[in-house]
Amino acid sequence: MTDKKTKKQLPLYIQIGELLHREIAAGHWLPGERLPVESSLAATLGVAIGTLRKALAKLEEDGLLERRQGSGTYIKRVSGSRAIYQFFHLELLGGGGVPTADTLSLEIDNNPYVFEQLKIDNTSEQLWCIHRSRYLNRQLVAVEQIWFRHSHATSLKLKDLHESLYLHYRENFSFWISRVEDEIDCLEAPDWVTKRLGLKPQQVIPRVQRRSWSNEGKVEEFSLTWYDPSKCRYFARWH
Repeated sequence: MTDKKTKKQLPLYIQIGELLHREIAAGHWLPGERLPVESSLAATLGVAIGTLRKALAKLEEDGLLERRQGSGTYIKRVSGSRAIYQFFHLELLGGGGVPTADTLSLEIDNNPYVFEQLKIDNTSEQLWCIHRSRYLNRQLVAVEQIWFRHSHATSLKLKDLHESLYLHYRENFSFWISRVEDEIDCLEAPDWVTKRLGLKPQQVIPRVQRRSWSNEGKVEEFSLTWYDPSKCRYFARWH
């Protein structure tokens, strides 16, 4: 496995905006509710006020927030938008966390089980497989294996990949992920997983199997996410 990192990382203000977007969608703040004052929110998130203001301005531009002169910033709406991390369901044990990722490797891996999950019958089709480390607030919490069709980019290189694969799909593959289906179990993790996460060999940890559908109703991605339950948890909220 080639241990190299992607260079296409999201700017910090976008990361913060995506975190807030995800928290709004999860129901931490409801439509009409006022956000904490900027100084308090910036301190909680561990960023400069200038960075926070850029994130809030982007969310206001996207129609999620409303600034009221002399009163504060309020939640305007939740539905109808596509956040980059809207389907990201890991959070720190204490809640939240800014998600980032490092791409470790890119290789062709024609896994028969993945062909089945992607509903591919064509024996000439090939699959790209990506290994990634996943962080929350810069703390390593999980590792991922992600597969998608080789035909989307036959000459793909590691440096071409964006930190957010869903954003990469949207900008380069002409589709976006519109829904996902997760299955969670607990299994003995492979050696590369325990080594990367600093766990004991053969340790049993949670694993998320995900199938991701495009806006055209086609299963476009299959992934396995192994996460350290001593550092993070899987969450799903409906409201």
